[in-house]
Amino acid sequence: MTMTIHVDIVSAEKEIYSGTAEIVFAPLVTGEVGILPRHAPLLARMKPGEVRVRTGTEELFFYVSGGLLEVQPHVVTVLADTALRAKDLDEAAALKAREHAEEALRNRKTDIDYAKAQAELAEAIAQLRAIQKLRERTRK
Repeated sequence: MTMTIHVDIVSAEKEIYSGTAEIVFAPLVTGEVGILPRHAPLLARMKPGEVRVRTGTEELFFYVSGGLLEVQPHVVTVLADTALRAKDLDEAAALKAREHAEEALRNRKTDIDYAKAQAELAEAIAQLRAIQKLRERTRK
């Protein structure tokens, strides 16, 4: 019998996923991490990117805008400001957000504007990468 770990992915608005997995991959600010059952406890910041949940029968993909990852030996909790199933991402909106952030970077007036625009650009790029990866996987 394969060991599993319970996974909860929640955003500020709602619970996105709750179920079991064989392995979970998450984008941390220090790099991507893979979490197996009985992983050592961990609390880490996530960067915008893709969370992958391998259940054994399928692999599920979620976009997170950042947040916190809490790992306990039998439970993984992803607490994200924004979390969406990758298939629900809107490519047109992500492209528009990237263009808006790039324009803000060109026309910045203060350091605060620059930091906000950088964060918006990173989030838009992460969404576009998640969309691209999902397309590549569905072609296989």
